[in-house]
Amino acid sequence: MNSVALIGRLTRDPEVRYGASSQTAVARFSIAVDRQRGGRDGEQTADFINIVCFGKTAELVEKYMGKGRLVGITGRIQTGSYEKDGRKVYTTDVIADRVEFLDRGDKASEGGQSYSGGQSAAPSGPAVPEGFAQLTDDDIPF
Repeated sequence: MNSVALIGRLTRDPEVRYGASSQTAVARFSIAVDRQRGGRDGEQTADFINIVCFGKTAELVEKYMGKGRLVGITGRIQTGSYEKDGRKVYTTDVIADRVEFLDRGDKASEGGQSYSGGQSAAPSGPAVPEGFAQLTDDDIPF
C-alpha cells in the first residue's frame, strides 16, 4: 500500500502549468513538515516535501493557496529519475489526491477566509466559487 498523509506549511507559492495536449492543470509546490523535537538541544527541524496535484485540485490550489498556508495532504509517494549534465538525478514527490486548507486566510490577504479540501474546496467568506453554496453557522450541526 502506498499512502501518505502530511500536514505542513507551503514554502513557496504553487507553480501551475497546463499539459500541452490535455490542457490538464498540474500544480507543484513544497511543504515544510515539522519533525518531532529531539536531539541534544531539542531544536525543531523540518522535512521539505515536494507535492504535485492535477485537474480541479491544482486549479483550486493555485487560486487559494500561497506561501505560509497550513495544509493537509493525502496521496501517494512517487519516485523517478532524469539525466542532468551526464548525472542521474533521483526525485521523490507526493502525488496529492486531496488537499485540505487548514488555516484561515487566503492568497491575497492574511485575515480573510477559510477553505476546506481537495476537489471540493468551499470558502466560508464572501467569495464563493461557482457551483458552491455559502454556509452560515446555523448550517453546521455541531
